[in-house]
Order: sequence, then C-alpha cells, then structure tokens
Amino acid sequence: CLSVASIAWAVLLLPPITAVFVILSRFSLLHPIHTTSGESLSYALVVMVGFLNLEYYTVIPTIACSKIALFGQLLHPRQFVNSLVHCMMGLIVAWCCTVTTGDRYEMLSYVCVQSDGSSQMCLNEYHLVFLLAGAFVGFSHSLLGVIHNMNYVSFHTVQQYKYLRFKGSLPLVVKCSATQALYSIRNFIVVYFFLGHIPRAWISKTLNLHLNSSVHTLDSIAGLLDLSLLYQLWISATFLLFTWYITLLLFRIFVTEVCFPVQSSFTEDAHLCLPKVLTDKQPMILKFLAMQDLALLSQRSPSRRCEVFSLSQPGGHPHNWNAISQECLSLLTDLTQRLVVYHDTVATNGRAKSLSAGSERKTSSETSVTSGTEDLMSPRPSVLMKTPASVFARSVVGGPQSPLTAPFTPDLDSPFASPALRRLTAPVEQCSPWYGTVQSPHIMRRAPKLWSTSTGEKRGINTKTCQNNNSLICLILCQSETELLCANTVLQLPEASSQALFADSQAHIWALEGLSYLVQASFSEDQFGVVQTTLPSILSCMLVLQEAVDRHFKLPHASSKPVRSTSSMGDSTYKTLRFALRATLKTAIYRITTTFGDHLNAVQVSAEHRKRLQQFLEYKE
Repeated sequence: CLSVASIAWAVLLLPPITAVFVILSRFSLLHPIHTTSGESLSYALVVMVGFLNLEYYTVIPTIACSKIALFGQLLHPRQFVNSLVHCMMGLIVAWCCTVTTGDRYEMLSYVCVQSDGSSQMCLNEYHLVFLLAGAFVGFSHSLLGVIHNMNYVSFHTVQQYKYLRFKGSLPLVVKCSATQALYSIRNFIVVYFFLGHIPRAWISKTLNLHLNSSVHTLDSIAGLLDLSLLYQLWISATFLLFTWYITLLLFRIFVTEVCFPVQSSFTEDAHLCLPKVLTDKQPMILKFLAMQDLALLSQRSPSRRCEVFSLSQPGGHPHNWNAISQECLSLLTDLTQRLVVYHDTVATNGRAKSLSAGSERKTSSETSVTSGTEDLMSPRPSVLMKTPASVFARSVVGGPQSPLTAPFTPDLDSPFASPALRRLTAPVEQCSPWYGTVQSPHIMRRAPKLWSTSTGEKRGINTKTCQNNNSLICLILCQSETELLCANTVLQLPEASSQALFADSQAHIWALEGLSYLVQASFSEDQFGVVQTTLPSILSCMLVLQEAVDRHFKLPHASSKPVRSTSSMGDSTYKTLRFALRATLKTAIYRITTTFGDHLNAVQVSAEHRKRLQQFLEYKE
C-alpha cells in the first residue's frame, strides 16, 4: 500500500513538473512571453518507473568484490531487461519532449526541396537525435543504478515526517538530475559524433527518407555546436531524470515508514505483531522495518516495552520476550560465525586448513564460547553460503539449525564471480579433513598468513604436477590459470569484501540497540524478571561478537573509511556500516554494564567474559 501511495504522489506531481519543463523548453529571449500550452506527457511511464522501483529495490546492497564481478552484474540477464526497459522509456519520454517543444524537433520527416527544385521527404535529424539521446540517457541511468546501488533502500537514523524528508531531499534531486543529464548528454554527443552515421543511415534506408544535402549533419563539429540543440537536449534529459528520481525518492520515503504492535487482542491482526513478523517468513523489507521498530520502541515507548516484558494468559510464559530475544541473538550469532569463517579463510589465503595434533591452543573466544554460550554457538555443519534473500533466512542444510547466511553479496553462480569467494563459500569435500567439522572458533587455528610468496602456492595450483608432467597442454593450462588468477587479484576492490561482509549489518545494529535498551529498561520495568533468564546469553553473545569484530578490523583495508559521495542519488551509507556496528556494539555493552553495575557479578558467565565485563565496568575498553 505504501509503495502504491508513492506512485500516486509521483503521478500527482507530474503536472507541475511538466509545466516547468514546457516553460523552460519554449523559453526564448526574443519572445519571453510565449504560450505554454503543449502536449501532456504520458502518466503510464511514471507508473512503470514506480513498479520498477518496487521490483528491483533491496535493503541489502549488492556489492561487487572485484571489477570482473561488477562487469558480470552489468551483463546479468535481469539487468539487461532493466536496461532495455529504461531505454524504451527514455525514448518515449524524448518523443513526448519533441512534441511538447515543437518547432524543428517535432516530426521525424519533413518536406525538403532539392537543388533541382524537386521536393521529397527528408529525414529530420534533430528529431532522431532527440530520440537517441533519450534512449542513451535511460541506458546510462540503468547502468549507474547498478554501479551506485540506487535500488538500495536505507533507513534514516533520525525519524522525520514525509513532507520534511521530501522537502529536504528536493535540492539534491534537482542537483543530481541536472548534473547527470549534463554528463549523459556530453557522453552521447561523443558517441554520436563517431557512430551517428550508423542509425541515421539505417533509419533513412528503412523509412525511405532522404538526407537534405543543404544542411550540416549533426555528427559533425558544425552540427553539434548548435547551442539551442544542446540546451534542449539537456533540459529534456533533466526533466526525464527528475521525474524518475522524484518517483524513487517518494518510494524510499513511503516504504520505510511502518509501525508494528507488539501484541494484538484481535486474531486477524496477529500476523502483524512484532514477534510474529520477526520469526515468520516475511518479505525482506518487513523484517528490516520490524527490527527498526524494535529499536525505536526499546528507546522511546515505555508502554510497548511493558508488552514485551508481559506474560501470556493463561500460562504465564514470556512469549513476546522469548521470540524477540531469540531472533536478535540468532542474528548476532550468525554474524559472529560469518566473521570467524572470513577471518580464517583470509588468514590461510583461501586454502582449506588441515588439522594437526600440535596446533595452537584455543583462544579466549573459543574457551568462552564453549563454556558460556553453548546454546548460541553450538556446533553446526558446514553449509553452502550464498547471497541471502534476507539476513533472517534459515535453511535446513545438513541439520535443523543450519543458517543460510551470506557475507558476500555477489552472485557466486555467475561466471564473473571471484574464485576466492567461491573457495570461501564452497562446501567441504568428503575427502577433506574438514568434512563433518565446523568452521567456527571451536576449531584450532594456525598462525595467520595473509600473503604467500608463491603465486602458485597461494592459489593452490599444483605446479609440481605440471613440472613432472611433460604434457604441453598441462603446462599451458597451469600458466593460463596462474595468469588469470593474478589478473583477478589485480582487479580486486580492496574494501569491497569488507563492505560486503557487513552489507546487512543494519539489522544487527538494530538488534544490538533493541536488546541493550530492553535490558537496560528491565532493571526497573521488568516486574516478572523475564529478561534475567537470558542475560548471560546476551552478554556472552555480545562479547564474542566484539572479539570477532576487533579481529576483523585488524585486517588490511578494514579500517579505511570510504569517502561519501553527495553527487549521486545512490545511498552510500552501507559503506560505513561496519564502523557503525562496531560503535553500536561497544555502546550496547556499556549501556548494560553501566545500568547493572556490580550486579553483573552475580551473572553466570565464563571467566574470560567476566574479565572483559570488568574492563567495561572500569571504563577501560
């Protein structure tokens, strides 16, 4: 309903936008007071853009970990369809702009008089350039949408009314529309200068139209220096992008505004309650909205917090708190396991680790996990990790408790996917010593080794086999694989893997905020003590996650902050989610320790976790 409302508002805003375009397109210094009546644009295109936003939006951005993976995203069949649709819409809008502008741009053909005095139908190249420019702008917009993740829907930290958000974002929409239109028209002019003769000749031959030899062709320097033509192209492209960006902005505003009740007295509304939405299979956007609502109610709504702490009647069970806390702890546990697997794989350059009797001792995280959080970090079989449909998804693969998490958003089935990512997420073979074991902190680790001197050893290429085998084919294959993997290493984007690892961390941030604020409020509001039963698990889970996050930030490129871009409609907040998660995690632990103080000495946790809690109590972390 909210997405339909955004489309409706975009349609309602179309008439004033069209009026502004007509005024600007027909403005003349010689005739400033000119009629502004013209053909109205089709509302169906705005509706189609709205439905494309609804179809392609995501709350977990797709991050390419290499340039090859990004190229694969641009060539994906789904993206090809999206680009084709945007080309057609851009062409239709450009045709509407030519009709509205009128004058020499209105018709594709006109009657021209040749040098011998005969008249014939000639091609109007101005009209053709308008149509091709519209298609080019639509195609460019589709590609930039993939590169800048324009289909990514983020959630604002500060809650605002819809009107205030729209008013505050309107200058950015105007700026981005005008800027992108300028660059798109510039690129189109360059392309048309070199390749413009191809569509012109094809259209002339297909429609049996002649070329007027008395006028300059537009794929020449003299033809493209027509300032009136450049101005009309830029105004039309700005109008096209402005209508699309307004539709996108309204969609983002409307789709991120929902509130769930904690419990309902009516059976027909039970599926809309917060615990039900968190635990059941729901669309991804509803899951994120539910987590956002949990974080907000835990901070600002004492009445709704009382519903979380309440007991069911009859029976006296804390169903609301159990459902909410278990889902949040499961999210944090999955992130911890994801970080451990990633760190161990990076430390061994993507090779499978072999178990040895003389391996290192368990670290503090391993000891604390096995002693304090066995219910959260219980051994789970290795599973195939692929791009998630949601951070909340569960899959029964190898066991009833197997999570299907996805630290890596690129499509691993794509031929352009990075080999390192495939090795990281590949299932363990039966002949491997890792088969039937768990890649978790329980496993004894070897010393970190971030780089190796031999490319063949680094990538797992059996060079000895090639040397012992005199086959020329074997040598060629080994050399080709080495060169391909070296090229892929050069094309890797250093920060992208870290960004992809935390791409869905907005939900984890809300889980940390919701749990910590609820635990803080329970000190004075929990009359039945329902939170105290899970307090040891909550503290242990947060401390284990903090150790995993601290280990991750010691890796190369994990601590480098990217520069935020303010010249695009693409939301780049996902690039700094790992920093927000680290700050939120430490704040959440401090929030609990500050509230409970020395009472935490009575909580049953491991010795290592008690030592870490003492550091928080003394403000030494």
